Amino acid sequence: MSLSVEPLLTRDYDADPALVHERLRSRYGPVAPVDLLGVPVWFVLGYDEVLYVLRNTGDLWSKHPDRWRANKEDRIPADWPLRAVFEVNSSAFQEGATQRALRDAWTAALAPYQDPIHPQAQMLELAIIRYSDDLIDVLAEGGPTGWADLAGQYARPLPLMVANRLLGFTTARGEDVVMDIWRMIDAGPDAAAAFQRIYTAMAELASAKRQQPGDDLSSYMIKAKPDFTQDELARELLMLPGLLDFTASLICNVVVEVISNPDVRASLSMGTIEETVNRVALLNPPMANLTFRFAKTDVRLGRYTIAAGDPVMLSIAGAHADPRFAEAINRHAMRSTRAHLAWGAGPHSCLGQRLATQITTIAVRQLFNRFSKLKLALPADQLPWRPSPFMRALRSLPVQFELTKSFVATANSGSMHEQATQPAFTGETAAGQQAAPSGLWSFLRGLRRGR
Repeated sequence: MSLSVEPLLTRDYDADPALVHERLRSRYGPVAPVDLLGVPVWFVLGYDEVLYVLRNTGDLWSKHPDRWRANKEDRIPADWPLRAVFEVNSSAFQEGATQRALRDAWTAALAPYQDPIHPQAQMLELAIIRYSDDLIDVLAEGGPTGWADLAGQYARPLPLMVANRLLGFTTARGEDVVMDIWRMIDAGPDAAAAFQRIYTAMAELASAKRQQPGDDLSSYMIKAKPDFTQDELARELLMLPGLLDFTASLICNVVVEVISNPDVRASLSMGTIEETVNRVALLNPPMANLTFRFAKTDVRLGRYTIAAGDPVMLSIAGAHADPRFAEAINRHAMRSTRAHLAWGAGPHSCLGQRLATQITTIAVRQLFNRFSKLKLALPADQLPWRPSPFMRALRSLPVQFELTKSFVATANSGSMHEQATQPAFTGETAAGQQAAPSGLWSFLRGLRRGR
């Protein structure tokens, strides 16, 4: 509170956060005091320091907002845009035995989808391929060549479809939830209202699945932890669309890397997409900054002593750029280190890493199988980014495309016309029932016609 702090989220940060990181690093070292939308926080940029905090969560650091001294003293404005994020009170913010029990439930519920030999994982893989192809069919309805926004018309809708399938939502309900997740993550003026709508939707879903379980992640969560209250389960389910928003950003970042790097593009035929996903997670992590940790006692970090109850915001992007780490990395190598922190570390590391990687790998593979040419419609350094304190995600990804000749021939022969009229995904539930067709396809076609 006694330090003069500069705002973190500025136009400079939106345009090039790496330059802001280096300015802060040169002035303050690996830990910098910053202002985050009117609230002072410690911004951790050093690789060693970030890893230290991640691994010591529970001993010296806590994620539980009750540890936040300024919050307990009512010094956080009621209309602070990020308040809703810290009110979720899910396993992402718990510690000790409570957190371990919740993560055990997640591990059990995700296992059928992340174990390649499990029937659910195999069915999910086929579904992701089908969803990808459906979205590409819509992109290509205007002809074998054209222009598309791969963020709005492909990368974002695809994880939405996966989320709906996993949770057991109808499409229309799932669309509303994911849009509200984006509003909450982006910390816009309606973030608090978005959180309330998301919570209501998840509570209704939790109640429905307890009464009538299905073959879906929500029901598997209940089976793994029968003593879930409706409130607890709703708050846990809130986390999945957030993971899949991360995945949408990862898809975009991988596509940009492939298009922009001829060596990477040439290597895709050799089955290296998953390695490219790992490389992009290192060089351009979608989750640029993590939600706060709070010091449980006064602790030295970088050049400063962090007082008990002070918040620290861990910068994954800043840590990856730390010279102590970055100088040991060959940024041009096709194979890159697994020592990056894009999936976190320690007791709060990401449990859905395999799922996110699978979705991204399939999405990129199908895209480059179906299109013989993909070219950025803007220079890479002019692509527009979404302003967000947590994500480094493209607002749009404009490309020029050309369909692979074999797919042009298939489309011209008429065998694709059913998919073009109404793609296969019309609101599947985990039980295989079909909900009423949603407005998703109309919306996506509107984006295409509106260019």
